[in-house]
Amino acid sequence: MKYNINIDPKIKIKNMEEHSNVPIYLRFTGDVSEESAEKFCEELESAEDMALRSGQEIIPIIINSFGGDVYALLSMVDQINSCKVPIATIVEGKAMSAGAVLFTCGADGHRYITPNSTVMIHEVSSQSWGKNEEIKASSIEIDRLNQKLLKLMSKNCGKSDNYFIDLVHEKRHADWYLSPQECVQHNIASVIGCPGFEVNFKMDFRFGIL
Repeated sequence: MKYNINIDPKIKIKNMEEHSNVPIYLRFTGDVSEESAEKFCEELESAEDMALRSGQEIIPIIINSFGGDVYALLSMVDQINSCKVPIATIVEGKAMSAGAVLFTCGADGHRYITPNSTVMIHEVSSQSWGKNEEIKASSIEIDRLNQKLLKLMSKNCGKSDNYFIDLVHEKRHADWYLSPQECVQHNIASVIGCPGFEVNFKMDFRFGIL
């Protein structure tokens, strides 16, 4: 993600390192795990505080992930939903499985995908072993998570509850790979391309009764 910083010549900045955290954005790469989710939540909470202080109106999250643990993903989703600053999501490379769900958590109109990126959607899988009743319990939980995640994606994309459930069923429950154009077609992505920031440091004066 590129950004330009424009500084009013009336402002004398001695040390640009003081402004090295401007603009504020997050980059999530690698697998979704308990450790990466915890780090993500901490970084987003910190980014939210900085954005509220600086007046930055949106926090971009750059995603390049094959996915991973569903429960860890849900903690990340909760952190995004509780954020007081709107979130933009940007796929650079890939957003697969849990990464695809994370992608849809961007604000409407602010889900971006670069031209050569890929999104993949599939159902939650399980490799659990054990007693018969344990396998049955695991199957029920897997079904609950599938319903939850696919309905969450449908809601985030402005679709009916069963929109992605029905599409996954039509795909015979196989991995579903989507091009950027297909992502736009299903409103998973809003825009094909990578956005950028323009940051202006300027001095404004107002004189009068305040």
